[in-house]
Amino acid sequence: MSRNHKDKYENCNPRRAHTIMSAEDAAAGKKSHWPELEITGTIRNLSPNLWQLTHLTSLYLNDNCLSRIPPDICRLVNLRALDLSSNKLRSLPAELGELIYLRELHLNNNLLRVLPYELGKLFQLHVLGLAGNPLSKEILALYGEPNGTHKLLTYMLDNLQVTASTPPQRPWIPLTRPTRTRPTCIFTVMCYNVLCDKYATRQMYGYCPSWALQWEYRKKGILDELRHYAADLISLQEVETSQFYNFFLPELRRDGYDGIFSPKSRAKTMAESERKFVDGCAIFYRTAKFTLIKEHLVEFNQLAMANAEGSDNMLNRVMPRDNIGLAALLRTKDAAWENGPDPNQAQQPILVCTAHIHWDPEFCDVKLIQTMMLSNELRGILDQEAANLQGFQRPGHKVDSGTIQLLLCGDFNSLPDSGVIEFLTSGRVPADHKDFKSLAYKACLQKISGCEKANEFTHSFKLASAYSEDIMPFTNYTFDFKGIIDYIFYSKNSMTPLGLLGPLAPEWLRENKVVGCPHPHVPSDHFPLLVELEMIPTVPPASNGLTVPRR
Repeated sequence: MSRNHKDKYENCNPRRAHTIMSAEDAAAGKKSHWPELEITGTIRNLSPNLWQLTHLTSLYLNDNCLSRIPPDICRLVNLRALDLSSNKLRSLPAELGELIYLRELHLNNNLLRVLPYELGKLFQLHVLGLAGNPLSKEILALYGEPNGTHKLLTYMLDNLQVTASTPPQRPWIPLTRPTRTRPTCIFTVMCYNVLCDKYATRQMYGYCPSWALQWEYRKKGILDELRHYAADLISLQEVETSQFYNFFLPELRRDGYDGIFSPKSRAKTMAESERKFVDGCAIFYRTAKFTLIKEHLVEFNQLAMANAEGSDNMLNRVMPRDNIGLAALLRTKDAAWENGPDPNQAQQPILVCTAHIHWDPEFCDVKLIQTMMLSNELRGILDQEAANLQGFQRPGHKVDSGTIQLLLCGDFNSLPDSGVIEFLTSGRVPADHKDFKSLAYKACLQKISGCEKANEFTHSFKLASAYSEDIMPFTNYTFDFKGIIDYIFYSKNSMTPLGLLGPLAPEWLRENKVVGCPHPHVPSDHFPLLVELEMIPTVPPASNGLTVPRR
């Protein structure tokens, strides 16, 4: 384009920016990058080659004579803006709904009488132009309301038929065979963030129909999963207070469970009417196999305040986050054991802990410190409970905290390469770890962690993660984030994973174009983890006819 004819092609739309390559740049062989394309005139037909330009982010086909748009438009997967206004379109292809990155869709001044319900899948759309079309009164009335674009898209998604089949059963992955030559306790444990009702909004999960986000719908799917997998120990996060007492506890009691629960710390400051909506953590245990001895609550904001040591960062970053950990000290029953254990060993104590760590990626220091505080508290609980058990052992035998086995589950909101997971699995983290963000925490962290060396923080648990990245590529699956943030850690010196539940079929997600969960067939944005563990006793066998009294 010559410079003196440039004014002929000036565009009055300020959002369309055109850059003209100079003759010098062209002569130098400079490559052009054009993510936008405008075709305007009296065009009646479009070349099939247009749909091969998958790099396009904006396509302007306005002011032409187009009577149809082919389904192939769905191949332009990177489009953010599409202008089809002022044409002669009588219908739109359903495939337009596959352009899920669209933020602007201009359809003004066409001949459209109906819209495909698939437009409801365009959950990132901010601008929808429909003026000048002979659409139905129902559509125009919705569109004309305040926030009409959002309401219309919600209506269309809610009325779009769900064509996806039910996902196939997740595979069971055997790892090793159980030991048959010594007493062992074999049990299954589940970890599951069930997605609290107040967080399940269309603003957060715009790709999910509103009816499939409603708690009355989702809770049935969650309960079906709990009953289908029938784990002996169930660790749940994001359980609403009222739902624990009115739904989960009564339903699971019918299936032979009992459970404990605590809401996040903010519940203490709320009126009763608001407190029931606060979410927290729950632990359920099969009463045929386990007895509850004692429960322990770990409140991170209280620990941060108590251990601040004058650190502003501890007070301003860590203390305001009211996440919690919840632990149940359980004792096994005779029915939990195979190969006839000694009566002492049949009453093996196990501390089961669940936690929900702070979510915000910008606060990786808070996540790591919360995990360190949790580890330190668990050490104190184990020492305290070991001392309590001492009175029930035979004379001359010392019980230490290693007698009580540890199982740690939860939504740690941390990827496998994070400081949180490094600390839990390796037992140590450098004092200058990048997740501390070079903030002044060192003095207060020395109070809540072991310090075998001057430049690192440690814990003494020997923990291993039941799942690995090659087995489960993600435990949280949303449009914006897909990754591993949920974990089951076990005491690797005394427990062995026998098998675990594999991932949701990636083919099902791909073939049904599931961009994120929840989904009508998937009730949470997290997938439950399930592992079968074999535990050997760490309680010494009785002698001289002495046994541990049952309580």
